[in-house]
Amino acid sequence: MPRFVILEHDHPALHWDFMLEAGPALRTWRLAAPPAPGITVAAEPLPDHRPAYLDYEGPVSGNRGTVMRWDGGTFAWEEDGDGRVAVRLEGRKVRGRAVLARGAAGEWALRLEAEG
Repeated sequence: MPRFVILEHDHPALHWDFMLEAGPALRTWRLAAPPAPGITVAAEPLPDHRPAYLDYEGPVSGNRGTVMRWDGGTFAWEEDGDGRVAVRLEGRKVRGRAVLARGAAGEWALRLEAEG
């Protein structure tokens, strides 16, 4: 199963990096807040990251702050289309279906549907 990680990152301001293992890279979004069931969180797509971040905590090169693991685990792809990604997460804190969707104005958001 592919892995995911959510890193708390303190630079340039506090945010959470949501990373999904996708072949040789991690698809990444910057979240304004940690995901929680039933809450919609603003998300910003970022360039792909190195897989090393699946297991890394510590300083980020180039004086770009520090990352700390907030959660991690495995996931299964459910959708991966233009403007919409859905995955089923099995983490320590986060479990359930997560949907990343691009709105009409181009903004992205993540919504976590709790396991029932």
